Amino acid sequence: MTTKKGYFGEYGGQFVPETLMNAILELEQAYQQYKDDKDFKNEFHTLLNDYVGRPSRLYYAKSMSQDLGMRIYLKREDLNHTGAHKINNAIGQALLAKKMGKKRIIAETGAGQHGVASATSAALLGLKCEIFMGKEDAERQALNVYRMKLLGAKVHIVTSGTATLKDAVSEALREWSMRIEDTHYLIGSAVGPHPFPTIVRDFQSVISYEARAQILEAEGRLPDMVVACVGGGSNAIGSFYHFLQDSSVRLIGCEAAGKGVDTHKTAATLTIGKAGIFHGMKSYFCQDDYGQIAPVYSISAGLDYPGVGPEHSYLHSIKRAEFVAITDDEAVEAFEYLARCEGIIPAIESAHAIAYLQQYARTLPKNSLILVTLSGRGDKDCAAMARYRGDDIYE
Repeated sequence: MTTKKGYFGEYGGQFVPETLMNAILELEQAYQQYKDDKDFKNEFHTLLNDYVGRPSRLYYAKSMSQDLGMRIYLKREDLNHTGAHKINNAIGQALLAKKMGKKRIIAETGAGQHGVASATSAALLGLKCEIFMGKEDAERQALNVYRMKLLGAKVHIVTSGTATLKDAVSEALREWSMRIEDTHYLIGSAVGPHPFPTIVRDFQSVISYEARAQILEAEGRLPDMVVACVGGGSNAIGSFYHFLQDSSVRLIGCEAAGKGVDTHKTAATLTIGKAGIFHGMKSYFCQDDYGQIAPVYSISAGLDYPGVGPEHSYLHSIKRAEFVAITDDEAVEAFEYLARCEGIIPAIESAHAIAYLQQYARTLPKNSLILVTLSGRGDKDCAAMARYRGDDIYE
């Protein structure tokens, strides 16, 4: 739904310093060359199928469906190699970097799943890898820090700012500007300067490409609603993309309300944010009274970002997608609910989408057909969720 080069409506663009423009233009040219290249596409999809384990399963959640009075299908990105949707984009971009002659990739990470996926892709394709992760996130996702190191990546702990995802992105962009000749910045979400939002969207759109065909085969019709969690938005835009032209399908993005949208401890960008420019793009951001990027908070490290991808801002502006805010308490309850109800422990990010169904089930027509993307599995979150409930355990 790009309306002009690098923009989705009025959102997007390339707001970067001159030191990065050559790298951005090189990436844009390379992506245009390879995105429709038969050999590149074959190599990418072979890796998705044989290495990642795609297509991911579409699972009919019978117990939850009976409990909530709907027909609910779960798109099981949690079953991918590395345990989340992040690997789809990581392998695509790592492969592109190798085609460009880059020897090193850098990446940011919040919950750690993109860091693990990037380190995995680098190990697979013989690239060096360095990951930037906020100190706050590294402490609550210690298991993923170890996994990245085990895979051969160097992990840089970022202590500036709020020491979370926003600051990890800033440090990665700074590092890239100093070593563009041999390095590719493997950005993990549908954010940043053009062409990153488009590249990430395209690689993640495999989710909705598969899900659309799978639910038509299972039910003989399209879903009434597609639901996905939204931080920067890679999981959600991948889940929405192949349904954008289906006007009968409601698209629901679930943001992190944290302690509540009426508090300062929230990350619900499209609920409370305003348009601005940050991290190379024009989009919606959480801002203070002076227009500065505001500190944000969520129990979920992967949703703890003060902005959202420009395509989501566009979908919000034209009312093609709806965005709702889910609190920590609601997400933790949903985390526990899915585990007990279906024997599936979701990532706390994904639990925000499950919480939406719990909160709004009674307002939806009975037997509505719902597709929910489980962006990842919750192994990484179990200790943190236990501590949230007062059980002081550590990995």
